[in-house]
Formats: sequence, C-alpha cells, structure tokens
Amino acid sequence: MVDGDARHRTVPNRPWCRARVPLRRSALRCDPSGSVGRPSPSAHTNFFSARRYLVQEEDALLVRRSLAGERGAFDLLVVRYQKPVYNAALRMLHHREDARDAAQTAFLKAYEHLGKYDHGYRFYSWLYRIVLNEAIDVLGRRKGTDSSAVEIVDEAPGPEAIASGDQSLQALEQALQRLPAEQRAVIVLRHHLQLSYEAMAETLGLPEKTVKSRLYDARQALRVLLRDERVV
Repeated sequence: MVDGDARHRTVPNRPWCRARVPLRRSALRCDPSGSVGRPSPSAHTNFFSARRYLVQEEDALLVRRSLAGERGAFDLLVVRYQKPVYNAALRMLHHREDARDAAQTAFLKAYEHLGKYDHGYRFYSWLYRIVLNEAIDVLGRRKGTDSSAVEIVDEAPGPEAIASGDQSLQALEQALQRLPAEQRAVIVLRHHLQLSYEAMAETLGLPEKTVKSRLYDARQALRVLLRDERVV
C-alpha cells in the first residue's frame, strides 16, 4: 500500500488534483468498454499482443518524461487510465462520490510516489493496486457506520431492463458487494478490468496460483449468493 494520506494535498498546476474535480465528467460513466490497459478478449492474437506491448512501452516513456520534469506527461497517463481506475473504485465501493474520491487520491498518490514505481512491472498494475488499496481503506472506514448512507448505484430496473436481462446483472452487482474485499477485488480485476492472471498477480502482489485460487473461491461465493437470490 502506498503510505500517506493524500486526500487533502494538491499538486500545483494539476487540474485532476483539485478538490471535487478529479476527472473529466465524460469519463465518469461505468462503461466497461474500450479502456486502454485492459486487454481485449482477443488478446491472444498477435495484433492485440503487440498493441498491449506498445501501451506498456508508451506508459514507461510517459513515466520517465514525468520524472524528468516534463509538465503534462503524467496528465496523459491520467487521461489514459481515468476510466478504468474510476470503474475499479466504483465496482469496489458501489458509491459514485466515494469512487471519484478514491480515483482522485489514487492518481495523486501515484504522482507523489512515481519515483518508487518499479519499471520491471506494468504501470497500470501498479496504479490499479493503489486504487484498490484506497477502496479497501474506504471500506474499512465504513465499518460501524450507518449502511443506509451508502449509495446504491443501480436503480430498480424498469420493464425494458427486466426484459433485456439487466435485472440479473443488478443482482450480480448486489451480490458482489456482499463479498469480502479481497474476493471482490479479484472479480473486479478479472471480469471488469479484464486483466490476465499475470497482470492480476502483479497488481495484488501474489503468485498466479494464489490469484487463480482466490478467483475460484470468489466465483463460488458469488454462485451461492445468486442461488440464494434464485438468480442461478
């Protein structure tokens, strides 16, 4: 976990660090499509493997340029990853404002600790670890508080949503919130950010075998919860 509470600190000339405006509004939609750093389901093809490699190379270059003092280099990383970082926080927290705060804090911590980033690993794995840690901290602070204060992101589905199967998706999201944080995290990384097992292992700092075992347990727990709700 990155040390320090960055919630009340700002970095000069970085608009994404200013209070209450962490990200562009257009990116604050829980849209799982098209985020850079999230391998395509067809990532086994040469095309997508090459594209993923190029993204990693571009990330490393932007990090080096930022460390060299180039203004705007880190801003480009924010633009690239603001959607998946926000989505990861939203899936973990199920609350829009908390997710925005967690995403803002994650980028600020990444900027402040950029010199500690190990270039032997994917930048986005390191960034996702920071936002997951921040989300887990928020969940820890929620313990003992009034659960009614937690926003439910998804509204009750209407007839069209029910007909299209969105009711089952809503039940899945609600079941996800009932999982322990470590199980919720592996579901988010695998099924929402679509990371490989290798990238998940980097993000969580665990062996791949442990990641696969934890994901299996999380899926089984989800099945039980959904079966209790008579969804599966």
